[in-house]
Amino acid sequence: MKLVTTCLLTTLCFAGLSACSTPSQATRLVDVTVIDRLTGERLPTYRHAGKTWIAGTPGHEYSVELRSLQSARLLSVMSVDGINVLSGESAGSQQSGYVLSPYQSASISGWRKSMSDVAKFVFTPLSDSYAARTGRPANVGVIGVAVFRERYVPPAPVAPMVAPQAAHSAAKAERASSSLADSAGTAARESESVTPQKKIGTGHGEREYAPTTYTAFERAGSQPDAVVTLYYDSRENLIAQGIIPQRRHDSPNPFPGNGFVPDPKG
Repeated sequence: MKLVTTCLLTTLCFAGLSACSTPSQATRLVDVTVIDRLTGERLPTYRHAGKTWIAGTPGHEYSVELRSLQSARLLSVMSVDGINVLSGESAGSQQSGYVLSPYQSASISGWRKSMSDVAKFVFTPLSDSYAARTGRPANVGVIGVAVFRERYVPPAPVAPMVAPQAAHSAAKAERASSSLADSAGTAARESESVTPQKKIGTGHGEREYAPTTYTAFERAGSQPDAVVTLYYDSRENLIAQGIIPQRRHDSPNPFPGNGFVPDPKG
């Protein structure tokens, strides 16, 4: 068992490594959308050279909406500018993340600062970014979500019915093994006790109330089943790089119509 934390309608998970499996990118597991919190706009995406881009406006707060497309729980480990949004550490896919219930949507609005609040995400000049101010500017301009499926644990088999004539023997065997079972149970409970990792970081924006609780999640494999990556920059920079196409003005037509010339207005 691994300790995890819930944030609003989501769950912040401190899940560790588990049995290895082969990552699959074929099935979409989550939708990831960035929302400008000042305008309420869902920022459109632009495909360029194999990458997906969004345009942010400096000074505007934003949130990242995660929407599960699956009928089972998913763990989403999220980073912004190469930094884990929960712990403030340089991001790795095996770190803390958010657990989504089946088909659940959740809005991640900031860097977690404690079990009760976050510091809001805000688009800002690179020099004022959280990453740059903590000496980690190399990965500014990218949002990532590594998605893990949950390990399936088959239900325990149903105990067979004991015939009346065998009841006494079964009870005797149960008493004989009770001390061993008690010892095993104690060891199992001790193995489930995991200390949550220490939280780190300073946020970009103002604090926002976002209470948390604990739950459990075990990954089906050590590698993500899917990774969603969104790159971002200002609209001006994306236009200058040709990522956002400029509007093309229609060329003047030398013969726009027929008929006599009308009188000029005025």
